[in-house]
Amino acid sequence: MNNFEYYISTDKSKLNIESVKSLLKQSYWANDRTEETIFKSIENSICYGVYQNGKLVGLGRVVTDYSTVYWICDIIVDINHRNNGLGKKLMENIMTTKELEGLLGILATQDAHGLYEQYGFTRESHKFMMKKRTRL
Repeated sequence: MNNFEYYISTDKSKLNIESVKSLLKQSYWANDRTEETIFKSIENSICYGVYQNGKLVGLGRVVTDYSTVYWICDIIVDINHRNNGLGKKLMENIMTTKELEGLLGILATQDAHGLYEQYGFTRESHKFMMKKRTRL
């Protein structure tokens, strides 16, 4: 990331579970995730960490089958690092991932439609269905 003191890495070994958990606590969608769930989600996704001086300040995940579809999720920037263009840089990195080229991209958001529309996503609420997660 030129002109920024931040950098983005897809190296999962750099992700610290406690740092990820702290970031996700700031969200409306994942503020109660357990460490076990966070660990599994990282293990089974392409992860994009945003770092400042080695400290995790942003995160994005992509779940994919590498042939037909990918799901962008957990896009978050620490509250103290917002309004620096990091969400856009994170999305630029995701959208230029070679493995995702030509695949159908999906995501869900309550409040960031403007960000995602800049990358070609459109609202499709008339097609979208969801089954809420149930605890056993």
